[in-house]
Parts: sequence; structure tokens; C-alpha cells
Amino acid sequence: MLSVESTKYIYWQDEGKWLGYLQDYPDYWTQGESLEDLQAHLRDLYHDL
Repeated sequence: MLSVESTKYIYWQDEGKWLGYLQDYPDYWTQGESLEDLQAHLRDLYHDL
């Protein structure tokens, strides 16, 4: 059995960095060097929470 989950996230670029947070967890921000890097950090954060 395969379980597929999805969550929304908010992101923006500021001074060359990508910042974002999971919509359901707005107190937990993370950043990345690129959008792909930010998305990887957001996935890790989602699994940790």
C-alpha cells in the first residue's frame, strides 16, 4: 500500500537566499542556496515534524 502526502509551503527569495516554511508550521523557517536546496530542507523539516 502506497501513501502519498502533500503539504503546501510558502517561499520567497531575499538577498540571494531562498527562505520558506511549511504552511501548517509557520514558526519553523528554513533557507537554501537555491529553490531546490530550500525544497530539500523543507522536506527534511516535514519529516522531522
